[in-house]
Amino acid sequence: MNHSIDNSFVKDATKRFLYYKTLGDQTLERLQEADLHRQPNETSNSIAVIIQHLHGNMMSRWTNFLTEDGEKEWRRRDEEFEENRPATKEQIMQLWEEGWQCLLSALQQIQSNQLLQPITIRGESMPAYDAILRQLAHYPYHVGQIVYLGRLFVGKEWQSLSIPKAKGASRAFNESLKATTSNKK
Repeated sequence: MNHSIDNSFVKDATKRFLYYKTLGDQTLERLQEADLHRQPNETSNSIAVIIQHLHGNMMSRWTNFLTEDGEKEWRRRDEEFEENRPATKEQIMQLWEEGWQCLLSALQQIQSNQLLQPITIRGESMPAYDAILRQLAHYPYHVGQIVYLGRLFVGKEWQSLSIPKAKGASRAFNESLKATTSNKK
């Protein structure tokens, strides 16, 4: 890997992970406990189940990231998709935070010279940087589900987490971004 890329990869990956965590945080703040257990239909997962899955995946993948297979023997993936009620909002949020803290702590420990180190997930070998990219694709997928369900449950009261859906909103956002950028110069 190019040395300049090595030095920024983990920092940039961390920044992206934190962005998606923030989207999830902002969504979860707007929801009531009952919303966390709602399912649009019987084949969909509730937000609580999605968080159980994220927690299980994060704890398994990021615990001893560089030295153990990312699919730990103690993980019970199938059980992550069962509605484990009664689970309070506080308990669900604890799982959310614990998973993210495991991930962020593991990222902080990775040195640029370890990015090409081979690691395994379910016995499949890959460079550490590729395993990071794999999770950077996986977690936003589920955070997107959480945001979508949150928006569905909140309804008309929902406030956009990004550029609002309104005529001219993209142009106004781009103009404000340009103004902010030019003020920093």
